Amino acid sequence: MSWFKKILGKESKEKLDEGLEKSKQSLFDKISRTVVGKSKVDDEVLDDLEEVLISSDVGVETTVNIIRRIEERVARDKYVSTSELNKILREEIAGLLAENNIDDTDGFQIPKKDHPFVIMVVGVNGVGKTTTIGKLAAQFKAKGLKVVLGAADTFRAAAVDQLVIWAERADVPIVKQAMGSDPASVAYDTVQSAVAQKADVVLIDTAGRLHNKVNLMNELTKIKRVMQKVIPDAPHEVLLVLDGSTGQNAFEQAKQFTQATEVTSMAVTKLDGTAKGGVVIGISDQFKIPVKYIGVGEGIHDLQAFNKMEFVDSFFKQVK
Repeated sequence: MSWFKKILGKESKEKLDEGLEKSKQSLFDKISRTVVGKSKVDDEVLDDLEEVLISSDVGVETTVNIIRRIEERVARDKYVSTSELNKILREEIAGLLAENNIDDTDGFQIPKKDHPFVIMVVGVNGVGKTTTIGKLAAQFKAKGLKVVLGAADTFRAAAVDQLVIWAERADVPIVKQAMGSDPASVAYDTVQSAVAQKADVVLIDTAGRLHNKVNLMNELTKIKRVMQKVIPDAPHEVLLVLDGSTGQNAFEQAKQFTQATEVTSMAVTKLDGTAKGGVVIGISDQFKIPVKYIGVGEGIHDLQAFNKMEFVDSFFKQVK
């Protein structure tokens, strides 16, 4: 690893620590109240801890798994003091996520092929979908890759306008049509254009409507089908963008989208400034779909490749 990458990696970890500050402050405060006046981890402490994790948006299923692991550890070790609880919680969450065996480190690895790598991006309006596409485009461009954007969210003028701004900022071409155009037609033109330009990566924005799951499913299926007329195995990734600051609502969106289409990866945004960072632990554990990126700030490099162990380390780093 070069000196530059080491410095960049250190800066990214510091940004991650900073971005999770509110979440860990909230968690440590709740745990402190749970163990006050208690000397050992008993059933009452575990019951209170269960409430703490659920209220920290870790999710019910994942919380139950974590509590079960701690119960087994307490039974095995006979005596576990409350002063050790943060350390034990950290180790058991890390162990739970490690057992997942899903490769979610280093973000997208773009293979060198004779056709572009197509990423279709889905998610409801307002989660940071378009911003995520723009930041990914800038990061890919910085790596020397040729990127093309497709504005297939044709139902909102704001979505197209915002993507145009990001295309200009990242200095990458964008394919768009008039408002109300067929999204599949935009996707088809984008992939065709990318092939003609010998692009490395295509990022396709899609409409974020969830009021009718059948319509959403049909629309996304049609987009996939027309892209496959140009590149038979497209899209190579379907990235679901979730707003981490919405907590349990992010779980519900993940359920809805995974039922409506095949989601292959996730990005969880807006983790800075929220106390709901625990949602990443639950989503990473429950959906068995790799979380590829997390957003911890406004800057282009604040969309970080997600690393489970680094996340847990930052989440449980002692609050200053």
